[in-house]
Amino acid sequence: MARSVSTQRKIITTAAAWLIGILIFFPIFWTILTSFKTEAQAISNPPVFFNFDWTLENYAVVQERSDYMRFLWNSVIIAGGSTVLGIMIAIPAAWSMAFVPSAKTKNILLWMLSTKMMPAVGALYPLSLLFVWLNLLDTRFGLIMVLMLSNMPIIVWMLYTYFREIPGEILEAARMDGAKLREEIFYVLTPMAIPGIASTLLLNFILAWNEAFWTLNLTAAKAAPLTAFIASYSSPEGLFFAKLSAASTMAIAPILILGWFSQKQLVRGLTFGAVK
Repeated sequence: MARSVSTQRKIITTAAAWLIGILIFFPIFWTILTSFKTEAQAISNPPVFFNFDWTLENYAVVQERSDYMRFLWNSVIIAGGSTVLGIMIAIPAAWSMAFVPSAKTKNILLWMLSTKMMPAVGALYPLSLLFVWLNLLDTRFGLIMVLMLSNMPIIVWMLYTYFREIPGEILEAARMDGAKLREEIFYVLTPMAIPGIASTLLLNFILAWNEAFWTLNLTAAKAAPLTAFIASYSSPEGLFFAKLSAASTMAIAPILILGWFSQKQLVRGLTFGAVK
């Protein structure tokens, strides 16, 4: 009887997981499917699924209209730069909070997390003025700094959680062997936390890649990433759903491929320290 209940519970859990997965993936699937339709088929009612004339015209038009590789290169530099710079700053910060905590450490962590709850539009005007004054509008460096700072609370929190799972005695032994602070962090702590650091890198790279608010408001042409590339297909004449879907597919394809090939590392990092 107990085995029967356990089997039923496993079946229900598996079915629920598949259902949630399908619901999450369906918008991506529909976007990719729509990119191969004509504009008339894209807005047809009732919608057509597979019984339509497949075409690559939308991708050809997108390529002719926009310099896709320039937008892609900007996204890679901005997302990669903000993630790497954020990790370099967050590792020492998380180390100090995890292994040399003070009475205010938890308050600092909560304050950092609370900054993510502030609407970004509230900081847009002063930040725009600061960018104009520093001549950072429509620059990759400006976006790298903004995305790095906006994602810093998440990076520090994730690394802090991973570092807390590492026994402090190991670092004490390294100090007794004569390891300096820099050596302790980068040659002892960092190799032990590689799964957690890797998952943090991946997650924050995805967040920076998908960021739209700051990229649309602080760029115009030179530093515009793929989020601006997608937004360019919303015009006063209306939405061209098929071409917009083609542009969206081209924008999300690199990050989907990255996520697919790194999913094991991401899951391993996110569960780091969960099972002892």
